[in-house]
Amino acid sequence: MAGAAFAVADCTKEGKNHLHHGVVSEGSLKVGDLVAPQVDDARRQAIALNHSATHLLHEALRIVLGSHVQQKGSLNDAERLRFDFSHFEAVTAEQLAEVELIVNDQIRANTDVVTRVMDIDAARATGAAALFGEKYDETVRVLSMGGEFSVELCGGTHAARTGDIALLKVTSEGGVASGVRRIEAVTGAGALDWLNETDSKVGQISALVKGNRDSVVEKVQALSDRNRQLEKELEQLKVKLAASQGSDLISTAVDIKGIKVLAAQLEGVEPKALRDTIDQLKNKLGSGVVVLAATGDDKIALAAGVTKDLIGKVKAGDLIRDLTAKIGGKGGGRPDFAQGGGTDLAALPAALESVTALVDAAL
Repeated sequence: MAGAAFAVADCTKEGKNHLHHGVVSEGSLKVGDLVAPQVDDARRQAIALNHSATHLLHEALRIVLGSHVQQKGSLNDAERLRFDFSHFEAVTAEQLAEVELIVNDQIRANTDVVTRVMDIDAARATGAAALFGEKYDETVRVLSMGGEFSVELCGGTHAARTGDIALLKVTSEGGVASGVRRIEAVTGAGALDWLNETDSKVGQISALVKGNRDSVVEKVQALSDRNRQLEKELEQLKVKLAASQGSDLISTAVDIKGIKVLAAQLEGVEPKALRDTIDQLKNKLGSGVVVLAATGDDKIALAAGVTKDLIGKVKAGDLIRDLTAKIGGKGGGRPDFAQGGGTDLAALPAALESVTALVDAAL
């Protein structure tokens, strides 16, 4: 129809009719108007390459992983391919590399992609793979690639030769459901773009670590090892800081009915350092109750310790449950040690001040 355009976004099948879905992007259309279809050749070719690659990928997976592999779904667009298949565990890096090698060997062989139309019984006799649960007409289209390497029933658009695909590069593999894995990959120009982008990132990383492509792995490994060492040293310093602050707090312990009670917030201390600090303070007090708090990332960490001679009277778990309720959180633990947390930073000072009252009530 002159002066009108209909942009097709999807195509579905209803019976023997193919329905095109989309929007009128120019002019107007009415029932009975004649339209001339025009295909985006570049986009169609990119989709065809990805589609053909899924057939090769399917067979390669069966070779590497086993004959139990069956297609459970797929998506082929101009940018990438997605292939879902039955398998009971993650595909290892070595297995993925082998699958890639097999597919790319078939691509480099540059064999004809052959289509034959035949009745369904003759097609089954060829051993052509069919999708489980799919309904087929009496006459079907059988597509062969690499001679007899891949033979499947398929009515889609495909490359003319396997070499048209140029290259397949797997970009991800993961689970999508119980017993179903998913591979995503790129082919042709998309694969070249992916490799160029990866090469660019390697170059950027090499520059950051003052290395080159040959030395970048060793440089990054050295940085990673150094980072782990620094993290250990920092952790040790934080533990020492917590212990130092704890020692300074001994003099602030108060006496409640003959029991020493210490409650305080430590600054710049990691939550996981609280336990060691409480153990040190309990040893220094000899007999008593210690409650410490630390904050970070808008969260509060609380820990309480009670010396063994007092757990018949005061229980750390009870203290933590009462205190965390005051700061919008929860916690618990053993009679001699318990921990928890919350998020109400403004309520923390009052919660710590209430420790003496809670101990007094327990006694």
